Amino acid sequence: MAVRDASYLLFGLFVIFSTWGVWASIEVNMEDRVEVFKGDTARISCMFTTTEGSGGLMIWWFYVTNTRQVQQIYYKDSAVAVKEVDTPFTERIEVNMTGTNGGVVLTINDVQLLDELEFVCRIKDLTGGIGEGRTNLKVFKTPNLPTIEGVQTGISVSEDTPSKVATCEVKNGFPKPNITWYRNLTPLRGIPDAVEIMLSVTRESTGLYSVTSELNLKVLKEDKDDEFYCEVTYFVPGETRMTETERIKITVFYPATNVSIWVESPKGKIKEGDSVELHCVDDGNPPSSYIGINHLESGISFDGNIRLLQNVTRLDSGVYECTSTDTDTFEETKGSTSVFVNYLDPAVVKLDSDAVAVGDPFEVTCNALSSLKTQTVWMKDGQQIAEGHILKVKDASYDDAGTYTCVVTAPEIEGMDTSSSLLINILGSPEIVRPDSTEIEASYEETVDLSCFVRGLPTPVITWTTSDGKDLGTASETVTENGIESGISFKVTSDTTVFCNASNDRGIDSLIFNIKATVSTTQAPTTTTTTTTTTTTTTPTTTTSTISSGTVKAITVNPPKSASKGEGSGVIIAVIIICILLLAILGSVLYFLYKKGKLCGRSGKQDLTKEKSSKDNIVVEMKSDNTEEAVLLGVNGEKQPPNDQ
Repeated sequence: MAVRDASYLLFGLFVIFSTWGVWASIEVNMEDRVEVFKGDTARISCMFTTTEGSGGLMIWWFYVTNTRQVQQIYYKDSAVAVKEVDTPFTERIEVNMTGTNGGVVLTINDVQLLDELEFVCRIKDLTGGIGEGRTNLKVFKTPNLPTIEGVQTGISVSEDTPSKVATCEVKNGFPKPNITWYRNLTPLRGIPDAVEIMLSVTRESTGLYSVTSELNLKVLKEDKDDEFYCEVTYFVPGETRMTETERIKITVFYPATNVSIWVESPKGKIKEGDSVELHCVDDGNPPSSYIGINHLESGISFDGNIRLLQNVTRLDSGVYECTSTDTDTFEETKGSTSVFVNYLDPAVVKLDSDAVAVGDPFEVTCNALSSLKTQTVWMKDGQQIAEGHILKVKDASYDDAGTYTCVVTAPEIEGMDTSSSLLINILGSPEIVRPDSTEIEASYEETVDLSCFVRGLPTPVITWTTSDGKDLGTASETVTENGIESGISFKVTSDTTVFCNASNDRGIDSLIFNIKATVSTTQAPTTTTTTTTTTTTTTPTTTTSTISSGTVKAITVNPPKSASKGEGSGVIIAVIIICILLLAILGSVLYFLYKKGKLCGRSGKQDLTKEKSSKDNIVVEMKSDNTEEAVLLGVNGEKQPPNDQ
C-alpha cells in the first residue's frame, strides 16, 4: 500500500512538472474587461503565441457562473467546431480566428444583463501545452431621464423639523445610477436637523435598477427664490455620464416685511385713453387679507390689491400708495409708486390766408400740445408730401388744390397720434386737362362719348358746341374737390369738330375734338392673271372712304347691284383668260409638231419666226370698270403699255 501511494505521488509530481513545462510553451493574452451596452454585440479577443505553431490547436471557451462554476460553451480543433447546446449563449455566439496573428474572437450578439460574467479562453497544442486567459464582460443600460416633483403645499418657516421639499427618481439603469441634490448649483449633503436625504433602490424584474431620493429641509424665507434640482450620474462603456432634472422652486410661508405696488399694464409709458391696472402685494406669504390703494392727489381710496383705471386722463397722474395690514398684529406696511399719464391734444390746422389764387404762395401750420416730443408729417392723396409742423408752397397751382392732412405722432408710445385735415381750394381761371389725343375716328352713325375735365375756382360752367355753332345740349357733370367733369354722347353723321367750353369769372378755356366719320364698302374682286405661271389669283379688297366735309361731297354707297355688275365683268374676264390659255396650248402643240417635222412635211429646223411674231402681237386688255385700269398681256405673259396696242 505504501509502495502504491509512493508511486502515485511520484506520478503526480511528474505530471505537475510536465504540465508546468508544457504550459510554458503557450502564452495567452486577454483584456481584463470588455464593456458593451445591453442589446449590442460584444467581441472578446483571445490572443496567443505558441512555440509549436498554430497547427492542430484545440480551443475552448468557458464562462464562470455567479456560483463560480465553469461552463463550456464552445470547442474547436482541426477537425470539428462545436457549440455547447442548452446554454444561454448557444444561439448568440460566434467564434472566428484572426488569421495568422495567433488569435481567436468570441462574438456575443444581443448582449443581456445576465451576460455580465467572466469568460475563459483555453488553448492547447499538440504537445500538450496549455494556455488560458480571462475577461470580464460588463453590461450597461442608460437609465431613463430623471424626474423631479416638488411638494404641492407651502412650507412654513415656523416648522421645527425638516420638511419634505421634493422627490427625485431615475428608472431602468444598469448598473445602479447615483443621485445628488443641488440648491442653486451647490450640492446638498446631509446635515442633522437641517438637511435630510433618504434614498431608495429598487431592482426591477428586468434586472434594471430604479433609484428614488427624497429631500427634506428646514426652510428659511430666503429659500423662496432658490432653485432645486437633482443630478444623476451613471456608467456607460468607457465613461461616466451625467444628466440633470429641471429646476423647481418651493413655496415658503413667512410674514410680510415689505409692500410693493406697480403698474401691471400697460407696460412702458401711459397715454390718455389707456386702461391702467395697478397691482399691490406685500412680501408676506400668504399675503395679508387686508390691502388698500390710495391716490394721494385726489384722496380717493380703493380696497383690494388690484385697481383698474379705465380711460385715464392727465388728471389720473400722481402717487398711488398701497397699505398692507397684518390681521394678527394690526401693523401696517406701506409702499408707493408714481403714475404719469402722457397726453397729445387734437391737432389744429390753420391756413395763413382766406383764399389762395393760382401763383400765390401760402402757408399751413399744424400744432398739437403734448407731454412728449412729437413728429409731424403732411399727407395729400394718400401720399406723404412734407415733414414739420409748417407746410409752405411758394407758387400755387391747381395741382396744389385738395385736402391736406396733418398727422402728429409721439414716437415714444405706439398708437399715440392725432390728425386734422384742411381743404384748400385754388382760385383761378378754367384749365382743361388735356387728354392724350383729341383725334377720334368713328363709324358712320356711331354714338361716341366725349368727356372734359376742368379745374378752376369758382367752379367753371361747361358747354358743348360744334364748329358750326350748334349747341349740343345738356351734358352730365360730376363735381369733385379737384374739379368738374362733363360728358356728352352724340351720333356721328359726318366729320365734326366739337368744342368743350369752360368759363368762370376769372377766364375761359376750350378743348377741340376732331371727329372723322368712316364708312366701310366692299369692292368687286380684282383678278390678276400671269401667263408665265398660268395661275389666277382672286383677292377681295375692302376700301375705306373718308368723308371730309371740307373737300369731299356727300357720297352714296352703292347697293348690292354694283356687286352684281362687277361679278358679270369677272365672268367675261375669266372666259377671255381661258381662251388665251387654249391658244397658248395650241401654239405649243403646233410648234412641237413643226420641230419634229410632222407638220406639212417640214423638218424641225424650219424657221418659226413669222409664227412667233404673230403670237407676240396677240394681247388681252384686262379692264375693270371699278378701277378703270387696262392691262395688255402678250401671249407669253409679258405686260405691254397701252401705247403698244
